[in-house]
Amino acid sequence: MSYVSLLGRPSRLFLVNLLREERGQGPFETYPYKHLLPEIFPTAETHQPALQDFEHVDPGHRALKHPNPRAFLAGATSISHLTPAIGTEVRGVSLAKLTSDERDELALEVARRGMMIFRGQQDFIDAGGEFWKEFGSHFGRLHVHPTGGYPEGLPEIHMIYRDQQTIYYESDKITSIQWHTDMSHERQPPGLTFFFLLAYPETGGDTLFASGVTALKKLSPAFVSYLRTLKQVQLGVDINVLNRGGKRKRYSRRDCVTTVHPLVRRHPVTGEESLFINPECTQSIVGYKKEESDMLLKFLYNHIASSMESQARVRWEPATVVAWDNRNCLHSALFDYAGTPARRHGARITPQAERPIPADPTLDLSA
Repeated sequence: MSYVSLLGRPSRLFLVNLLREERGQGPFETYPYKHLLPEIFPTAETHQPALQDFEHVDPGHRALKHPNPRAFLAGATSISHLTPAIGTEVRGVSLAKLTSDERDELALEVARRGMMIFRGQQDFIDAGGEFWKEFGSHFGRLHVHPTGGYPEGLPEIHMIYRDQQTIYYESDKITSIQWHTDMSHERQPPGLTFFFLLAYPETGGDTLFASGVTALKKLSPAFVSYLRTLKQVQLGVDINVLNRGGKRKRYSRRDCVTTVHPLVRRHPVTGEESLFINPECTQSIVGYKKEESDMLLKFLYNHIASSMESQARVRWEPATVVAWDNRNCLHSALFDYAGTPARRHGARITPQAERPIPADPTLDLSA
């Protein structure tokens, strides 16, 4: 039996078998989070219809009316900004104990800072799947990944797992960095997103973040005005594309989605504009020939990747939860620990938000 997929990656079958075989032996024998390994993958029997549109009310709107929209940080023992543009690290605030109003304030603060790191969140992590679902649902409808694996009973929690046997790189790339926004091809992509690692390397495996707001501000006003007029086609590539031939249809929950989004979107609460592109999903600019589209997108991708003023880096520590606004940030994991025995095992809580709002209100997204 071959365990290698068409892309040179380990196949889903290999990952599932590997995890199941090791759960009761070797390094998994005493692993405290083995019950949260992503074991269950889609089959033909679990194929689901396309996601339906829903009305999203961002919790940050409610926080704008609070006497102190940052009241949830009152008990913090330390608050420090990673960079002027993006990222704030907080200690002394328990996410698990936030009230409904404080959760609203959290949504507003993350929208303003782009990304926040909360240290000392063991109570949040230990609360488990049902709590994670309840917590995430406060911020929007929970997204179920179209192809990813999940633990028993938790399809709404997206699990990631990599170790020296399952980590991979694309053979034709010199770096593991892949800037992206999660599930941006959906009609209503995720908004406020939470991620935490249950296991991580002693060194390496960091997560990088980039502000689409700051990246846009670095461009000239005339060029930004032009970008506001553009629309992009996004496609849920991943395994869905490979399924077109039918050979791997069993690993897809939903049919592949193609969506038209603005290239520049406006945040519904802060009003800030940001570049909204995704090298993993953006296929083309509407109305442009391929060479024209590729040229412009390559420039914008390179701009985001090289604009250090727009970036921040998260180094993982025990009991850390990172929250970011998927509408105005890109991110990338680092697989610089490849070849070591370390594992990187984490969970993402992914509430969906509104359909992207064009910075240009006259932009027609119907085509």
